[in-house]
Amino acid sequence: MADGDQPKIIVDDDWKSQAQAEKEKLAEQSKADTGEPKPGELPEKIGFTDLVRMFATQALMYMGAFPDPQTGKAVVALDVAKMNIDLLGVLEEKTKGNLDEEEKSLLDESVVALRGQFVEITKMIDKAQAEGRIGPDGTLRDPGGPGGGAPDLGLS
Repeated sequence: MADGDQPKIIVDDDWKSQAQAEKEKLAEQSKADTGEPKPGELPEKIGFTDLVRMFATQALMYMGAFPDPQTGKAVVALDVAKMNIDLLGVLEEKTKGNLDEEEKSLLDESVVALRGQFVEITKMIDKAQAEGRIGPDGTLRDPGGPGGGAPDLGLS
């Protein structure tokens, strides 16, 4: 084939910039539609519901609901969990009559649910201590001896 017979290859870099522009446009539309930040993004405006969710998440974390990101193990610190639940109670008391229906509902439901979970977890831990699966200092005891694995506290 002679040089003039070979097809010419045209590289179109514009498609990359067009695709990027469309992707950004869709992301903006999606963000505008929900008003919620995407995972990993901070909200543009912090509000009352964010405060309630922060205290609720902290309470749940210290009741062992989420593993510690560094160790991968659940953390149970009932005193810290109780403090966060109590802070929600203070918030509930101090904002009485000043919340819209959605905010009031979120706060009320969060406090009731967290208090219920706190009581249940406290009962499970007390039972595990009475059965000897947890020591008085909170350390787990391995009833099976070496290789027996960690005892199941029924928290999952």
